[in-house]
Amino acid sequence: MTAIANQQQAQAWNDWEGRHWADHPERYNAMMEAFNAPLFAAAGIAAGHAVLDVGCGTGLTTRLAARRAHLGHVLGVDLSGPMLERARRDAAAENITNIAFEQGDAQVHPFTEAGFDVIISRGGVMFFADLAAAFSHLRHALVPGGRLAFLGPRPDGPDSAYAWATAALTPYLREPSPAARGMGSLLDPARITEVLTAAGFRDIQITPERADMGFGADAEEAVDFIFAMGPTRHNLRDVDAASVAELRDQVRTAISEFETPQGVRIPGGVWIVTAAR
Repeated sequence: MTAIANQQQAQAWNDWEGRHWADHPERYNAMMEAFNAPLFAAAGIAAGHAVLDVGCGTGLTTRLAARRAHLGHVLGVDLSGPMLERARRDAAAENITNIAFEQGDAQVHPFTEAGFDVIISRGGVMFFADLAAAFSHLRHALVPGGRLAFLGPRPDGPDSAYAWATAALTPYLREPSPAARGMGSLLDPARITEVLTAAGFRDIQITPERADMGFGADAEEAVDFIFAMGPTRHNLRDVDAASVAELRDQVRTAISEFETPQGVRIPGGVWIVTAAR
């Protein structure tokens, strides 16, 4: 691994949370699947483009980019060794050859100056130790006129569907899990604009996007997933088994309201952000 500016996140994503993502990519990808199309529409990847995927995780977005840039090349960068191992394995299984993965911190990773036409990220840019420094570094990795497109969470507030479905957990979610620290860094459009402007980007556009997010085939599967996710597992680690079982029953009852023939679908929202060098 090259130099790391964000040691806390490097440790977290190579620990139990990173391994859970690596072992269950289909669950996390299903949750975000509906937002892939607007992200790639915003990115505008062409056949011959060189593309960088920041915080690529287990590599689904990297593989999707590689199919679009089939005459070009795509590099996925992530802090997590377990997730990159899964990414490489899945890319090889799909026989995608115009793709590579590197373990590193994109805030300081030695990218080639003006080496990419497009930079994408499905949420990974939230976790930088220094947002302005990181985006400035990424801007230099873009060709002049190159495009940045990333997705970030959009807060729906305490009355959102997900908050209602998981309300029983709210009193217990007192702190972010190790890997979730930083998730709130780019919630506010004014903050996003401030950071990107300070990093030297122009033509900044921030668009809200809503879709139904997939949490499992049924309420039981969705509860298993939610209780295995980092923030829930971290905050319930010292709660007795009987209380956890009661919480599971309460969340299962609430989340059953979102069961459909296509599985548990809970409305959610993100920001789609684009900018140019």
